[in-house]
Amino acid sequence: MNSILSISPDLTIFLISAICGILAFGITMISMPKLIQKLKKANIVGKDIHKTSKPLVAEMGGIGILFGFIIGIFTGIYLHPTLTFQLAIVLLVILLVGIIGMVDDLLTLSSKEKLILLFLAGIPLIWVAPPNVGLLYLIAIPIALSITSNLTNMLAGLNGIESGLGVIAMTSLTISCIILGKYDVAIVSMSMLGALIAFLLYNKYPSSVFPGDTGTLIIGATIAAVAFIGRMKLIAFIILIPNIIDAAMKFYSAGVMERGQHTPTQVNNEEKLIIPDQGFKSLIRLVLRKPISEKEAVRIIWGIGICFGILGIIVAIVMPDIIGNQTLAQFIKYKDLLYYL
Repeated sequence: MNSILSISPDLTIFLISAICGILAFGITMISMPKLIQKLKKANIVGKDIHKTSKPLVAEMGGIGILFGFIIGIFTGIYLHPTLTFQLAIVLLVILLVGIIGMVDDLLTLSSKEKLILLFLAGIPLIWVAPPNVGLLYLIAIPIALSITSNLTNMLAGLNGIESGLGVIAMTSLTISCIILGKYDVAIVSMSMLGALIAFLLYNKYPSSVFPGDTGTLIIGATIAAVAFIGRMKLIAFIILIPNIIDAAMKFYSAGVMERGQHTPTQVNNEEKLIIPDQGFKSLIRLVLRKPISEKEAVRIIWGIGICFGILGIIVAIVMPDIIGNQTLAQFIKYKDLLYYL
């Protein structure tokens, strides 16, 4: 460890972030086959409704993502002890969100219950907020975590769509962290990125495991944590635009409905996805203007996610120039006053 710390501080944290990501990938990769077996044996399975054969697939695979993420964060704590408090708080929040996801997968929480529980899970992030911020800013942190977690949970249902979008989001956030010199926050994003890449190998078409709410909720929670700790809220917002569009379409067409009331996307005899006669609007259904395969639909959604991920990186690149502009700097100064209300 001493040899690592003898390098320049920025390079040290970058190398530690990379190690965390690699270990998270390895742990998730190794644990998934056994976890899938255990989940099937426990009958924690769900029907893959977008296949004509309707095969049973292991659910709650997000536990494997948690395994990898936990090891990644503990590695970061060991290799860079000065970040122990910050990383421990993030780990606590993600574990709480993961537990909420497990309860939801097993017992099915209502939308109201889930929002409240996610808000409570996000409260510890207040302790790693910037110093001297106001009450409104502090309250906004758990609210944002609750909303973001639900956003990544809503754009879901197709093989690999959630974990693939998670990989895209974490890649964009990690690159943005490096560009802006926020290497300490990159430990969080790279730990989640490594675990998600490994999980995607089992979750991509045809899926052998689904993430469940256990997996989808922690993706959004990690995005929120990185956004607030690294002060990258605009970049995170841009990355989440596909999820925001999807949620807006669903709320506009169906309001706040429980999942059991939704009519799922259907599959025809040619294994192509079709829109049912009745049901809510969504980003996935916007893509399905004509019958296409599940794999093709997921690739289109991934493509949309990549576009906004690249846009987020571009914002990170130009951000120093924006801050250097006197007019915009004055605007940012006034905006920052909101932090102290």
